[in-house]
Amino acid sequence: MIARSSLDAAYFDGIFEGDDDPWDLASSDYEARKFDTALDAISGRRYSDALEVGCAQGVFTERLVPMCDELLAIDISSKALALAAKRVGDRPGLQLKQMAFPKEVPNGSFDLVILSEVAYYWGVVDLDRASEWLKQGVSPGGRILLVHYTGETDYPHSGDEAVETLWSDLEGVFEQECADRQSRYRLDLWSRR
Repeated sequence: MIARSSLDAAYFDGIFEGDDDPWDLASSDYEARKFDTALDAISGRRYSDALEVGCAQGVFTERLVPMCDELLAIDISSKALALAAKRVGDRPGLQLKQMAFPKEVPNGSFDLVILSEVAYYWGVVDLDRASEWLKQGVSPGGRILLVHYTGETDYPHSGDEAVETLWSDLEGVFEQECADRQSRYRLDLWSRR
């Protein structure tokens, strides 16, 4: 049975309970190539204020932080954040924070928001919340990078459903820079008009 409401902190803490790398983010060649592709998509400019939603144990965070003056990396799981703190240490401009986005949202605006492997965990209400926040929370000219698995899941949405739902709410405010579909995931890059 597919869950239809957003998955909560207890779900993600449970995933990290017995495994420090439950999705093989630090050990998989597939994940490393996907991270390379994501970084290539946003390279070529420096970001003053970036937000990474769902940083997990900080594997992508570690690679993203050199591109940013300030990076707020958030996760719903306290266990994931403890692992991220061990991985990335104390770096200038990096802040790790527990936050249940999009129920909880950061203050300020960002010129880069990373939504990698997170939107399909949200129910319809939270996808709507995310869209509304993105309209306000992404500065003019700012970007949203979305990377999502496209296979079957037992999450509230598939990767395609989640991304398409967000896009249907945001297409008047953002434009597509990139829509890249690989065999197992999709990468979308949107910029605010």
